[in-house]
Amino acid sequence: MRLAANVEGVPKSMEMTAISPIPFLDLKAQFVGIREEVMAAIAHVMESQSFIMGPEVKLLEEELAGMLGANHAIACASGTDALILSLMAAGIGAGDEVITTPFSFIATGGSIAYLGAKPVFVDIDPVTYNISPTLIRRAITGKTRAILPVHLFGNPADMDAILEIAAERRLLVIEDAAQAIGAVWKGRTVGTMGDFGCFSFFPSKNLGGAGDGGLITTNRDDMAERLRMLRMHGGKKKYFHEILGTNSRLDWIRCRPPFCG
Repeated sequence: MRLAANVEGVPKSMEMTAISPIPFLDLKAQFVGIREEVMAAIAHVMESQSFIMGPEVKLLEEELAGMLGANHAIACASGTDALILSLMAAGIGAGDEVITTPFSFIATGGSIAYLGAKPVFVDIDPVTYNISPTLIRRAITGKTRAILPVHLFGNPADMDAILEIAAERRLLVIEDAAQAIGAVWKGRTVGTMGDFGCFSFFPSKNLGGAGDGGLITTNRDDMAERLRMLRMHGGKKKYFHEILGTNSRLDWIRCRPPFCG
């Protein structure tokens, strides 16, 4: 687009070129630099005809567990599913309350409500924009089962205060780290301090994949086993279902390097 100048002393015939906006996220520009690797990865998946889960997903889980310092990393279909599966594994449902922040994507509170529990919103700290530990303490009732802090914009919530409150009141902590993979709070990576850590591989996230994708971290062996069952319709063995679960498996093509592995 070109605009004619209309300033005194400047000829109207002189033209000025308008400034073009710079996109906040340019996935096409990123793709240009890794095009050959991406197309080779897609070809590998197509030739293998192994589209869901498989050795590549297991490798991704192992690598991220090591990078984050978690005992277990369980891949799933999305960051939203990571939240839902964590809540399911914890047995949270109708009649329960989960304290969280309203200053987040809808999936945070929506996952709680999806399972019939009540999201209890408390305000944020005006400096960090993360959930206020002082207000968490005031919001606890006899129905409170968990605290769900969000590490917003890669900035960790005050986990020292949150974990102290949780220990005092025997509450679970589910960390929403969808925007903060690799962020560190006093030497510990987010997603490894509570009972569960939830991550997203949505293309615009810090570690983006070729589509939706998610990950749950936990240091609890019992919860890791339950999560792996829940994402596979509640079973350990194909066609044998021990509990009521869902279908939340990660597609191989989404985690095949260089997408998110």
